[in-house]
Order: sequence, then C-alpha cells, then structure tokens
Amino acid sequence: MNYNMRLLYICLIISVFSTASAAQKTSRSPRYEEYIKKYKALAQQQQREYKIPASITLAQGLLESGAGTSRLALNGNNHFGIKCKEEWTGGTMYHTDDAPNECFRTYRSVEDSYIDHSLFLAKRKYYVSLFDLDIYDYRGWAYGLQKCGYATDKSYGAKLVNLIETYELYKYDRSTIAAEKKKPLSDDIYEIKVETPDNRYDMVVGLSLRRRISKVNDIHYILAIPNDTYELISEDTKLSIKRIMKYNELSADYNLKEGDIIFLQAKKKYAAKGNLEHTVQEGESMHSISQKYGMRLKTLYKLNKLSNDYTPNSGDVLKLRKK
Repeated sequence: MNYNMRLLYICLIISVFSTASAAQKTSRSPRYEEYIKKYKALAQQQQREYKIPASITLAQGLLESGAGTSRLALNGNNHFGIKCKEEWTGGTMYHTDDAPNECFRTYRSVEDSYIDHSLFLAKRKYYVSLFDLDIYDYRGWAYGLQKCGYATDKSYGAKLVNLIETYELYKYDRSTIAAEKKKPLSDDIYEIKVETPDNRYDMVVGLSLRRRISKVNDIHYILAIPNDTYELISEDTKLSIKRIMKYNELSADYNLKEGDIIFLQAKKKYAAKGNLEHTVQEGESMHSISQKYGMRLKTLYKLNKLSNDYTPNSGDVLKLRKK
C-alpha cells in the first residue's frame, strides 16, 4: 500500500470513528424524552416558585431516577434520591446507595417528590450560594450541586450538563421566565391569585421577588427573611398587618425569626391527610408545630385535650387530625 493510499485509509478510519462518536453523543433515549414530556411542566412550576432552573430539576430527576425507573422512584415516588435526614417525618424505605440499607424518603406522589426536592435545596444552608447564580446558568448550578455535596459522584456536574445539552433542557428555563414576565405589576411586584380555605373569596397578593411562595396543606406561605418585621411583610405581600397576624395566630410582641413560616391565607382546621401524628422535637412549640402543618393552633390543643398553657416536651406525640 503506497503512501497516498495509507493516508486515505487513515482519514477514512478517523471519519468513521468521529461520526460514531458524534452519533453516540447526540443520540436520545425515547424513555428519557417521555419522562421530560411528562414532567417538564412540574419542573417549570418549581422554577416559578423556588427559582431553581427547570433544566436542573429535570436533569436531576432523569439522573437520580433513571427516568422514573429506579427502585426508589417506582416504590417510593422518590425521583431525586433524597435520604431521610433527621427532620423527615414522612414515609421511608431502605435502599443500598453509598452504604448498605440506607434510609430514603417516600412520597404519595411524584409531585410531592418534586416539591420536596425544591424545599431541600431552598431551605438548606449548603445550597444558598446556588441561588445567587443566574437562572440561566445551568452549568453553574450543575457543578455547584456537585461542589455543595448533593452527590458523591465526582462526575455528577458533568453528567447533569450532558443531559441538559443532549435533551436541550435549557429551553424550559427560558419558556418559564417568559411566562413570568407577562405578570408583573411593577418592577419588583408580581401578582398571584389565591383562594381562602373556606372558598368565600379570592384575593390578589402582590409579592416581592425577594420572597418565594411555597405551600403546605394547600395553603400559600412565605418564610421570614433576616431582620424581618410585620411591616416589611405587609409591604411585600400587600396584606394588612392585622390579617397577617390573624392568619398566623401571632401576637404583636412576637419577634419574627429568620425561617419562620408566614401564611398568606387562613390555616386549615386539621393537618393534611397522611399527617396523623407528630413527635415533638427539641425546641418546638405548639405554635411552631401548628405552623409546620398549616393547622389551627386551637385545634391542636383541642385534639390532644391540652390546656392553653401546656408546653410540649421532646418526644411527646401529638395528634394532628382525627383518624
């Protein structure tokens, strides 16, 4: 074989391998595409409420659950591989991951799993730095999750980026933002419409973008920010201080603490279905427990046949609703 023939042969080999490599890189799994189609709206909802890029939520869901086919996803609706942790009071199952027979959370629905994933990131100090990133910076979020310790896999960030780029998940970040921009009341106030639990009337609340709206027991709430006051909350939510205090069963002398749940609607009589009992943790009060479950403080005392001066002790078990 002469020199020119050998050179042509080498070029052909390189071309074949390059084409195969490109095809492998861009090939898509129908199962993954079906997962994206099924849950993209749910991921976008999380972006609107918690400011986590929809692309990141979808990529993590795909990776952690094998597009909904993992044992945790099929048996526990756990699409993000979230372990129990000390504060978890919901359902559990055991699964071998980094160590044998580890405790993982289970959920009543996939939607609950998506919401808990958002809360897991939004409420933990480890992930605070991620929320300073641009909402379009999916690379920063992907490698940031790896750096913050979401997973032990050293290639976790790269895997998320590959999924986002292969399936063009970044386009769902853009479409979510576009939808949000149709609703501003002013430069920093957005409008949401919520319905009171007794369905008597709707109210419109203007909410500053520095606060995220969440839901518990199907009731909208925000979290108190550092150095928060009733006046600031009233200014941001356009709710009167009187109504804020009434909804949250607060007195004027209560000092707000960062992370306090502040409801934008009246609490319900009982906790949501599935929450029958609560084991008191160190530092909890009857009021903080009622806030955690979005139920009336008066009901909590009455259900447990307790006087209003009762102070819960760590380990006490309280009823949250009638069986």
